[in-house]
Amino acid sequence: MTTGPRPPRIAAIDALRGLVMLLMLVDHVREFFFLHAQVRDPMDLAVTPPGLAATRLTAHLCAPVFLLLTGLSAHLHAGRHGPGATARFLLTRGLFLIVLELTLVNLAWTRSLLPPILYLQVIWAIGLSMIALAGLIRLPRPVLIAVALVLMLGHDLLDGIVLPPDHPGIIPWSILHQRGFIPLPWGVARTSYPVLPWIGVAAAGFVLGPCYALEAGARRRRLLALGAAAMASFLVLRGLNGYGDPTPWRAGADLGASALSFLNVTKYPPSADFLLATLGLGLVLLALFEALPVRRLAWLKVFGGAPLFFYLAHLWLLRGLHDLLLALGFGAEGRVSADAPWQLWPIAALLALPLYGACRWMVGVKRRGRHPALSYL
Repeated sequence: MTTGPRPPRIAAIDALRGLVMLLMLVDHVREFFFLHAQVRDPMDLAVTPPGLAATRLTAHLCAPVFLLLTGLSAHLHAGRHGPGATARFLLTRGLFLIVLELTLVNLAWTRSLLPPILYLQVIWAIGLSMIALAGLIRLPRPVLIAVALVLMLGHDLLDGIVLPPDHPGIIPWSILHQRGFIPLPWGVARTSYPVLPWIGVAAAGFVLGPCYALEAGARRRRLLALGAAAMASFLVLRGLNGYGDPTPWRAGADLGASALSFLNVTKYPPSADFLLATLGLGLVLLALFEALPVRRLAWLKVFGGAPLFFYLAHLWLLRGLHDLLLALGFGAEGRVSADAPWQLWPIAALLALPLYGACRWMVGVKRRGRHPALSYL
């Protein structure tokens, strides 16, 4: 089956998607090659070096901005193909992403198709959010706006509902809100990304879509206004140190330490403060990218033009390099020191070069190809 020529892609959307994917690459270099790969959520600033904390904070942009752009892209798709076709696409692509999370993605992280702990991470969350969005897109826009805001900003009210492992509702609740474990025949599944607030982010992206019917200048002003309002709301809510994040911030020994504490918000699941800060900055960046000449966005567009391909390619590149170093006898000595987290950035920059070539090839394949299956990559 073939379709007609694909419509031109929006440069600013692809560029912003490319930027957050490169930040994701830095964070995953940390996980594969850093001596102390994991950091707590939120971070324990007493034991996390400031450079590492700042590097981790940049990665906070990745998931929320990507989910927002997923919803926005769904709205653009609906404008071309109608809500029925878009709902079917969201449903099938969501199921496809879940299968990828359970197979190729987990194999890259754990080296096993049946690991003792099966991690349900961001691809899983995007897949479930797309499936949920397939059922939400026919709602009237004011209702969908309300649903998005309630899920994103109101889910913290549910933090007090913590179910024990033997509770009959633990499986759906772990998927929706409580980060936990689901028993499997051979082990457990870890719900790293409870999906309830992420569904809200995808819905928010969908209701953002009508901005792209506006004239370019009006659209930029709308995006800037929404982004500024979200960041101002974050500053107020976080400053009050009450509702918005389960971990309050504290004044540190100096301005830098206080700023890190202020920005050290919770990602799993994403608190209201986390989403206001990251989505606000994402909207401002989207507006700024809209104002730039397309040629200046060209290299970021390449990464953002084949996002799923990039995700799989970068994971398997990191897995291959990690295992090669082990095979050559490099253990902890070959990894990045906790005292030098800045080294993660040049390592990621070097790895971005072959990924750029691979993504450029895939973007060309997608541009020349006419089979609808290419849209899944």
